[in-house]
Amino acid sequence: MAAGRAFAAIHARRVGFPLQSLADGTSTCVPFTRFYLLINSLFIASSALAQPTLEFIDKSYEPQIKTVQLYPSFSGTRDYLQSAAAPIENQNLVLEFDDLQDQRNNYYVKLIHCNYDWTQSTLRDLDFLENFNENPITDYAFSINTHTRYIHYRYGVPSVKIPGNYLLIAYRESPSEIILSKRMMIYHNQVNVTKDNLIAGSGNLSINKQQFNFDIDYSNIEILNPLETVHVVIRQNQRWDNAKFNVAPSFFRDQSSRMEYRFYNSDQQFDGGNEFRFVDFRSLNFPGQNTGKINRAVKPYELSVALDEQRSQNAYSQYADLNGNFLIENLDVGEASLTGNYVYTQFLLKAPQKLNGEVYLVGRFNNYVRSEENRMRYNSVGYYESQQFLKQGLYNYHYEVVSNRLPPTEIEGSYFQTENVYEVLIYNRPFRPNADLLIGYYLVNVNPR
Repeated sequence: MAAGRAFAAIHARRVGFPLQSLADGTSTCVPFTRFYLLINSLFIASSALAQPTLEFIDKSYEPQIKTVQLYPSFSGTRDYLQSAAAPIENQNLVLEFDDLQDQRNNYYVKLIHCNYDWTQSTLRDLDFLENFNENPITDYAFSINTHTRYIHYRYGVPSVKIPGNYLLIAYRESPSEIILSKRMMIYHNQVNVTKDNLIAGSGNLSINKQQFNFDIDYSNIEILNPLETVHVVIRQNQRWDNAKFNVAPSFFRDQSSRMEYRFYNSDQQFDGGNEFRFVDFRSLNFPGQNTGKINRAVKPYELSVALDEQRSQNAYSQYADLNGNFLIENLDVGEASLTGNYVYTQFLLKAPQKLNGEVYLVGRFNNYVRSEENRMRYNSVGYYESQQFLKQGLYNYHYEVVSNRLPPTEIEGSYFQTENVYEVLIYNRPFRPNADLLIGYYLVNVNPR
């Protein structure tokens, strides 16, 4: 426990730029705190005494567990950008992560079946698995010529017998020594979804909101009481933190086996948001767009992201992004999973005054979790700053505000023209098994490019 507190304290004090360099407009780096790996080791040693509590979310429970990805492997060039969702007839889901230490650990994986709201269901392991629910991770490799040594683990998730939500957990010797948890979905499309029309910036909809109307046709499946047993969840850009759970239909047509969804209330609509910011350091020899100085005098390298400014008062600007996701790629060597370097990455946001609330740096790379690690700190010369230890790649990110007075989009702005991808998830709870099954999974691309 003491080592864990020491890690948090030292991590919170790390800064990347001297105040004078900010004031005169230069971007010269000063050395970052070099205790990161040492404190990680102490934290790992203390983990046996400070066993974490399982949370049914995407989370790394120890600071040395980095770059966790769970995705369907369909032999595509960028499968890892896809949601952790797969059809029941082709469940080729893959888990990958890095462990920032020299010695291999014995890790195991377990699945937990969940209800539509990500609470644990009453199903037993044999209800949804053919075999024993504890499997070792045997596919691993050591990093090659990297500044920070790590071990890369890869695991093919076993197939399940029924569709639904599953929480994957990885742990050392017992489930109480958990290192990570990831949400995944297995679906069996038994209903049809028809997208009606997109309404943006007109009628009852604010110019910063998005909605789309759709119908569910369940004539091909027997559902005895759909108003009680069917649950609909909608999420934006693979985010769970702002997903709409248990969305109620506007109209129910029993005779035609149809449920209609028309979203007239603002609490059922999504902020359009803005296109994501991005930084590209897939090459450390020739850093890409939105990178500043890179300090190669120290290892791991120290990289400054180009200075960011608030966008909420600007006109909407269209450009391609990854909808908040990230790419792990190494353009210098190749095979990024083993040769990609970890880099101390400094983010700076210009702000004339401190906002009435907290500012967080969020994206898929940190599961949009608002924690001390990604909270931006305001300094005396008018900048918010945060340092992240990131693997070589291309990252999308946003600045979000948590405040009683300001909206989350106070810095980024929100526009109905923004391109976003939504997932419509349809669950049904039959009498047997008495658990929520994912009977419909559909993607809706709003403002596609």
